[in-house]
Amino acid sequence: MNSTIRELLSKHGGLPIAVDKLADADDLYEAGLSSFASVQLMLALEEEFDVEFPENLLNRKSFSSIASIADALSQITEDRQVA
Repeated sequence: MNSTIRELLSKHGGLPIAVDKLADADDLYEAGLSSFASVQLMLALEEEFDVEFPENLLNRKSFSSIASIADALSQITEDRQVA
């Protein structure tokens, strides 16, 4: 999952540094992720993983790192399996 997140982040994040230079826990906003780019990234993630981010995960914290994005996606897919 993290490699797919990195690929989408590289494509839609508009970061001034290479995504492969970032650790999973590095703050993406400190690395240059803008609010607009985070929305573009969210849309790409929804399309790629065939999910929809629920309102409670539409916040800065959910997109603050590769690890937090992976956690959010895991929550969504787990919730979908339970339902």
